Amino acid sequence: MLNKRTWFAIIVLGFLGSLAWGVENQYFNTFIYNNITPDPRPISWMVAASAITATIASISMGTLSDRKRSKWGRKPFLLIGYILWGITTAAFPTAAFFKSIGVAVFMAILFDCVMTFLGSTANDSVFHAYVADITTVENRGKVMGVLEILSWVALLFVYGGAGIVIDKFGYFAFFYIVGGMVLVLGLVAGLLLKENKGEAKPVEGSYWSQLASTFKDSNSKLSRDLLLVLIAITLWGVAQQIFFPYLLIYVNHFLNKTNLESSLIVFFAILIGGIGAAYPLGLLVDKWGRKRMTILAIIFEAIGLFAFSLARTNLGLILTGILWLAPISAWTIATSAWTKDLFPEDKRGQFGGFVIMFSVAFTMVPGPLLGSWLTTAYGIHTTLNGQEAFIPTGLIFQAAAVATLLAIIPILMIGKKKATLQTLDVQVK
Repeated sequence: MLNKRTWFAIIVLGFLGSLAWGVENQYFNTFIYNNITPDPRPISWMVAASAITATIASISMGTLSDRKRSKWGRKPFLLIGYILWGITTAAFPTAAFFKSIGVAVFMAILFDCVMTFLGSTANDSVFHAYVADITTVENRGKVMGVLEILSWVALLFVYGGAGIVIDKFGYFAFFYIVGGMVLVLGLVAGLLLKENKGEAKPVEGSYWSQLASTFKDSNSKLSRDLLLVLIAITLWGVAQQIFFPYLLIYVNHFLNKTNLESSLIVFFAILIGGIGAAYPLGLLVDKWGRKRMTILAIIFEAIGLFAFSLARTNLGLILTGILWLAPISAWTIATSAWTKDLFPEDKRGQFGGFVIMFSVAFTMVPGPLLGSWLTTAYGIHTTLNGQEAFIPTGLIFQAAAVATLLAIIPILMIGKKKATLQTLDVQVK
């Protein structure tokens, strides 16, 4: 049973993590597109570089937090990570000060990678390992449902309010506000976390031997079910990354929607499809089981993305946006709970790095490159601000819809049986 203080800290930290990632996933991209170069290729390079960085950070720092948990707890990693995460988020737009486009792109990618390393340490590895530490199979779906709501609330803040803030105050003020929130509130909430360091057993062997063990004899370290879930996460993620980095560019430049219109479209789609659906979906994940929910999510996501590619009116974009946002909630809650069910208790931070490898590195490298290729090869070739530009069309959503269906293959291969991890004794649904 989680007490109020722990719930408050989880809610604040979960919100801040999603807020910072939402800004990085969309507005780092639009900042480059609008202020440095309207070429989608640098965006795909940046997304790929940050994905690799996130994987390295999650595995290395997650392993370190596992090893130091019995002595220090996870809190020091989390506090330092959130503080520096906020600072580097605020510093990102300074990349535009460089007059050379090539240098500006390089510095933007460098800043993003530094920010990503700190964010992945604080949120992806340490915070989520902490959540796995304090939850059980019985209540994990509920907690992940709450975190999913927070993700959508953060995205609502980012997408629903960012356009208004940027139009009135500019990108710099926007990044300063977000970075300041992550720093200050992350410090406050992190200090509220309570840990019983005595519950954690010291990890045997050296750091490097433990890190190396992640990649050795993977079949003995990973259950068949966990490996199949991770493969499904990769296939789903590649499909999402075909369109997601270019979402606002598509709405602004292909559909010719203003920042205000884009904000309103995203606001209502997230309010209903994300926030409204997340908590009941979390309860259904615990009640119906992880497998059933992921299958439904895959089917409805494909339908929603295809419908969104055909929508042109603001109302149509909102309705079809809801249709593909709600399945994302269902998928994220189900797979997040499912993987945590299967983690070895003494290596949750390290195995959290595995999830990042499959969900970030393996997805954010090929996905954006596919989206960039579709945009440059089949998009609208034009000129923006005196520079050659490529505008994405609805094809990126249609390609993503087809790619999403591939994720059902490994899911259907997962049987209702007990996992093979020695430290696991739960029935996978």
